[in-house]
Amino acid sequence: MSKLTELIQQVGGGDSLARDELFAEAYPELRKLARSRLRDGGRDTFLETTALVHETYLRFLSSGQLHLDNRRAFFAYASKVMRSVIIDEVRERQALRRGGDWVELTLDTQVADGLPSGEAEILHVHEALLALEAAEPRLAKVVEMRYFGGYSEIEIAAALNVTERTVRRDWDKARLLLMNSLKD
Repeated sequence: MSKLTELIQQVGGGDSLARDELFAEAYPELRKLARSRLRDGGRDTFLETTALVHETYLRFLSSGQLHLDNRRAFFAYASKVMRSVIIDEVRERQALRRGGDWVELTLDTQVADGLPSGEAEILHVHEALLALEAAEPRLAKVVEMRYFGGYSEIEIAAALNVTERTVRRDWDKARLLLMNSLKD
C-alpha cells in the first residue's frame, strides 16, 4: 500500500493530523493536476497553479471530514474541488465587473486588469454540466474529470472503474449533449 493510500485511509478514519501529511504527500500530483487544468485548451489562466492547489486544500479543510476510500477517489474529489474554485473565481470576477464591492479574500487576491476570454466559456460549460449531471451522472463525471481535472482517458477509466472504451463513448456522448446545450 502506498503512503498516499495509507494517509487517505487515515484521514477517512478521522485522523485530523494525517490531513496535513496527506496534502504534503499529494502536493506534487495536485500541482500537476492544477497545471494541466489551467493550461488545458490554451485558455487564458486567471489563477496560478499554486493558488489553485492551496485554495483546493483550504476547501478540503473547510469541508470537514473527508470520506474517501482510495487514491482515485481522492483525486476525483480534488478535481471536483478545483472545478468549484475555478467557477467561484469566474463568478467573483464577473461580480466585480458588474460593480460588486464585496470580495471574499482568497490565497490569490490579485485581480488582473483584463478579463480572460475563457471565463464565459467556463461558466457556460459549468451550467451545461449541471444539467448533464442531473440526466447522466457518469457522463458528467467524465466531463468534469477531463475538462476541469485534466485527466486522461486511462486515468478516468481507472477512477470510474470502467474501460477506456467506455470512457471514450461517454466522452463522445457527453460532448454532443453539451454542444447541443451550449448552442441554446
